[in-house]
Amino acid sequence: MDVFSAAPHHDIFLLVFQVGLLLLAARAFGEVATRLGQPSVIGEILAGIILGPSLLAGFFPAFGELIVPQTEVSGYLLEVISLLGAMFLLLITGLETDIQLIKRHAKTAISVSFGGISITFITGFFLGQHLPDFLLADSDERLVFSLFVATAMAISAIPVIAKVLMDMNLMRRDIGQTILAAGMSDDTIGWILLSIVAGIAAGDAVTTGTVLTTVGSVLAFLILSFTIGRWMVRKLLIYVQDEVVSTDRILSLVIILAFFWGAITQLLNLEAILGAFVMGIIFGMMPRLPEDVINKLESLALGIFAPIFFAVAGLKVNIINLFDPTLIVITLIVIAIATLGKVAGTYTGARFIGKKDHWTSLSFGAGLNARGAMEIIIATIGLRLGILSQDMFSIIVVMAMATSLMAPSALKWVLSKVEIGKEEEERLKKEELEAESLVADIHRVLLPVRTRKTSDVREKNIQSTEAQILELIGQDTKISLTLLTVSRGKDRAQCEEYLDELAEYFNLDEVMKKVVSSDKPGDAIIDEAKKDYDLVVLGATERSEDHSHLFSPIVDFITRFAPCPTLIVQAGAISKGWEPERILVPTNGSTESKNAAELAFFIAKSDRSKEVVALNVITNELTPVQKSKQAYIKSRQQFANEAVNELKRLGEAFEVKTEALVRKGDSVEGVITDLASSNAIDLIVVGTNVRPGSNRLYLGPRVESILQMASCPVIVFNT
Repeated sequence: MDVFSAAPHHDIFLLVFQVGLLLLAARAFGEVATRLGQPSVIGEILAGIILGPSLLAGFFPAFGELIVPQTEVSGYLLEVISLLGAMFLLLITGLETDIQLIKRHAKTAISVSFGGISITFITGFFLGQHLPDFLLADSDERLVFSLFVATAMAISAIPVIAKVLMDMNLMRRDIGQTILAAGMSDDTIGWILLSIVAGIAAGDAVTTGTVLTTVGSVLAFLILSFTIGRWMVRKLLIYVQDEVVSTDRILSLVIILAFFWGAITQLLNLEAILGAFVMGIIFGMMPRLPEDVINKLESLALGIFAPIFFAVAGLKVNIINLFDPTLIVITLIVIAIATLGKVAGTYTGARFIGKKDHWTSLSFGAGLNARGAMEIIIATIGLRLGILSQDMFSIIVVMAMATSLMAPSALKWVLSKVEIGKEEEERLKKEELEAESLVADIHRVLLPVRTRKTSDVREKNIQSTEAQILELIGQDTKISLTLLTVSRGKDRAQCEEYLDELAEYFNLDEVMKKVVSSDKPGDAIIDEAKKDYDLVVLGATERSEDHSHLFSPIVDFITRFAPCPTLIVQAGAISKGWEPERILVPTNGSTESKNAAELAFFIAKSDRSKEVVALNVITNELTPVQKSKQAYIKSRQQFANEAVNELKRLGEAFEVKTEALVRKGDSVEGVITDLASSNAIDLIVVGTNVRPGSNRLYLGPRVESILQMASCPVIVFNT
């Protein structure tokens, strides 16, 4: 029995040195490529080519012994690091994949994939039938060789395509998502074809049954992943988020499951990266996944592992071996046929089946022509199985690198001719706005509630305002809501019954119900809020005459100590079926005012009939000591106009009807409440931040006056 032991000391030294140098070179050349206006992936691949046997390692053998693995063990070690890079990159790609967007372009993606696979496979098979015998490892296996070459040409490289799309900021474009979907289809079909060809090469009997078994295993994996797998991931995410207290616990969960899914796909004779990609898609569908986890994964993938992956791919290329005139001509023919076949196939599918215009159809071929490291993996398998000669292996690797290097430039040139549709332009504009929006990042919401009799829920319409507000905010963003109530032990069954009844009010992506036992409700709610929530919503339905607190002791406590923004809803007496048609946002030009306005826009954008009124009030107060009172009044008026017009422009960008108003009066709160009464305002949204002071919650005299005087519901968005 072999004893588990570490790799030889020298091999470990070489691995550490190689990883450090490859990462340094990849980032350096990636920086150069970026500065030259090219995607960084070009520089990262070139870094490996320059360090490898094609240049430095070839001209300086001593250096080559350090950078290029010389033994099986050192080769395996570096290959494992490279595999990690591919898996991290595909995990990020999955997280960025928009299933709904792909569904909208499914017809195009399928037609592009079908055209690209079929025509490229046919041209590749024809090429394989006519290549010289010396490129075959066994001249008696021409059929197997031709099938293998056809498969190698048909496949695309999702890691390279994904990195190019990321570098060119195309991941969220319709074209980017469609290319990614088609690439996913290409790879899945390609690996199925590869398993069939490998079975033939190994002498296994390949029948209709074995082919159907292979296809069935892939489809079963995908179906189980998006049904049982998605359910399991959701349960694990909830458990880890709520019960585990370690730092970066969710980051670890995502990576662990990505590796487990990769192991499953590897077991199915597919590639581990497919499993990581699928797991990325599943996690991307979880509204409660924190944004900072995605940011950390991107840092790991794009900053460390992906550059190493691409540099290792370039390191495997040995252009020197192909300097023979005959091999140069054959290499150029292979590159030309691979490129023309993929471009013609994808163009035909997009143009005649997908009904796309000329330049858009051409762009699919430009993107999907990249074959990259996936081709190198296939070529390595062909070499190991005795299908390819060493020269043919090198030709396929060069073809893979050449198509990968062509893709960014070709895609950039073709896309300059593609006009963005109005619908896509509006979507991208909205996504750009939401990327900078605090409200758009709200995905996990905590709503603490006090247990009441279930009959009160139906008869008094309690919490209906909060439900309506959250549903309006969640029109375009996935929201996971947790309804929480604190039990003192004996009334747990009543609490659970109440939450079941209350949950029916909320039409959101995910509604969780949680009962916590504690004698200190405030502390229990704060402890729960620390579990990666983006927002705590608090209902202040009863106005208090007790000046020792603003809303109620527990609402004040949670607002002061919550680790995330809070939304306090003072509903007052509203009629059943209430909906905010006109929303008033007072602004003084502060960040808090802008956050409140964004919240109002998210509420209003669900219906074009809704309107937001941005209001700045100039009070008749004493002017500061200065040279000219008139100059002060003029500057104050100018500031007021700028403050409301800024929100008007923002509202129009969100496609929300926005009115900008400047009013004068004796007090800010007086003007606001008067305007609300006289202009049929249904909701006032006020932006604040907690001010330090006494134990009492203090949001300022104006906010407190608005809360006391307003005749309509008021939302205090405390950020």
